[in-house]
Amino acid sequence: MVGSSHEALHRIFQKDPALLTRALQRVLHVPFPEPREIAALNVDLTEIEPVERRVDTLLRAETDEGTFLLVVESQGKVDDRKRGSWPHYLSYLYEKYRCEPVLIVITQNSATARWAAQPIRLGFPGWHSLTVRPLVLGPDNVPVITDERQAERDVPLAVLSAMTHGRGPRAAPILESLATALKTIDPDSAAVFVQFVDSCLADPQAKQMWRDLMTAIQYFWRHPLAEQVREEGREQGLEEGREQGRAQAKAEMVLRVLEWRGIPVPEHVAERVIGSDDPAQLELWAQRAVRATYAEDLFAEE
Repeated sequence: MVGSSHEALHRIFQKDPALLTRALQRVLHVPFPEPREIAALNVDLTEIEPVERRVDTLLRAETDEGTFLLVVESQGKVDDRKRGSWPHYLSYLYEKYRCEPVLIVITQNSATARWAAQPIRLGFPGWHSLTVRPLVLGPDNVPVITDERQAERDVPLAVLSAMTHGRGPRAAPILESLATALKTIDPDSAAVFVQFVDSCLADPQAKQMWRDLMTAIQYFWRHPLAEQVREEGREQGLEEGREQGRAQAKAEMVLRVLEWRGIPVPEHVAERVIGSDDPAQLELWAQRAVRATYAEDLFAEE
């Protein structure tokens, strides 16, 4: 089970290695050649000396233009020690594998992204013996995917969008569109992506919304993360029968989204939502809650 955003941010590329090359091509507009094959490699770069050095994720991409090593580093904050570590990683990997290493840094923080994108130049001004230029994926360039159709076309990229942008007011439409898109892929893959997103959501309200969404569409029931959700659900009385529990969870999620977005919820609206046990109706209201201006907008055209 992924226990931190650091792990989730780079392990998504182990789950779907092709996502990394798509991100380079479509997000960073780097003309990286289309891989014929991508394989995960050992991330341990420790040498004989007892100094442990590990990259986060290491992939080997075979292309028509040669073999490349994709070195993925998940970075939570500015760390100037990386100015020594990253050049070492690249030099060591080139020596070991004799193919070109490419450094990709992924972060949820804009300031960290700007820091990571700065070239690392070793030598004296005007004559640098070594220059390292990381490619950076972060909040300023990873697309914000709020459209369900766009999310369905590339579910892993929608997952990366949620992991990168899943905080603040815009989290609601991002998570809702991803929840819908997850229904279109196989449950095992969906369960892994669910865990990645859950690990990256630092905003407690966004995390609770995500868990409400996932409980409503049953993906948590297929994954070990369900144990934590079920324990929380027992405290709230959400497991008084599977059908009743799912309906109640969905209803509470609808109201929580409205409240989280700062929309006042009159008593008559809350009573109508809580009183519904129609899954299709609650699903429609949940979708409207993400974009509603007033609580009554839930019942538009009804």
